[in-house]
Amino acid sequence: MTDLLRKADSEDGTIQAGGRKEGALSLMPRWTACTTNSLTDKSLPKGIGTQLRNTRNQLKLTLRETEERCAQVAQQWGNDAYRISASWLDRVERENRGLSATKLIVLAYIYNLSTDQMLSFCPGSSEGSAQLLQASSPNSTLLLAEGPLEKLARAWVPDNLISDPLPEQTMLLQSDRKMLPPHYHRGIIGKHDRTMEPMILAGSIVLIDSQKRGIASRKDWTNEFNRPIYFLFTRNGYFCGFCELDKKAEWLTLVPHMLSPEPNDDRRWRYRREVEVIGTVAGLFTRRAFKLDRIERDWAPL
Repeated sequence: MTDLLRKADSEDGTIQAGGRKEGALSLMPRWTACTTNSLTDKSLPKGIGTQLRNTRNQLKLTLRETEERCAQVAQQWGNDAYRISASWLDRVERENRGLSATKLIVLAYIYNLSTDQMLSFCPGSSEGSAQLLQASSPNSTLLLAEGPLEKLARAWVPDNLISDPLPEQTMLLQSDRKMLPPHYHRGIIGKHDRTMEPMILAGSIVLIDSQKRGIASRKDWTNEFNRPIYFLFTRNGYFCGFCELDKKAEWLTLVPHMLSPEPNDDRRWRYRREVEVIGTVAGLFTRRAFKLDRIERDWAPL
């Protein structure tokens, strides 16, 4: 936790003890300005005092010992804001009172809490945070290494999906109900399903929103990039592609991509009798390596 909040950028400046020069040798860490901002009761996880007490008891530390260790850290770091009294900590643990960021940092340091352990204090973090995806989504491109977004990515595209052999036919995958909302499902495009090539290649993982099952009319989309793609279930198996309804909404036709090598063989079914619309494709993970391997095989010299 302390490594996450600690910054080494020389432009941030350091929290200096009185009279200490900037160039003096010190073991004192550098912190961003946000460490001095106070966290309000509304922004704190509920029951954090109880969890801090449980952590302290697991380490077999008394309130007095915790106070002494906080004093040692405050002296080493040159900032009395990191001091915590035994009586104040007792009130936090019993009454779940709010505490400032500096107090949370020093307790994380003393209790040897990792970033994941501190995040586990948040309500519902053990049950997944798919509903909070929008709140935790960045505005820039990131390489996911750890945290809620990385766990959600693994729930959507586990590592074994990259290494495991591709299924012959398009199929639904088992989804982690704790990480994904209940109306989302995952599917994988089978090796022999080339309906949506080159937009969706064989081996691609699709995220399906089962709350959006209505077939869009021609006026609802302007080009193939915003045209809805549907995941279907029929007596012959699963299919993924564009769909059209006839004027009487009696027949549903599967429409391949205009560049697909799949023939437009009028794969159609009686709407709601012979076909079930699982939902609309809301996300896509494309397996580019498989496409390249197949191209090399198809064009290999004799």
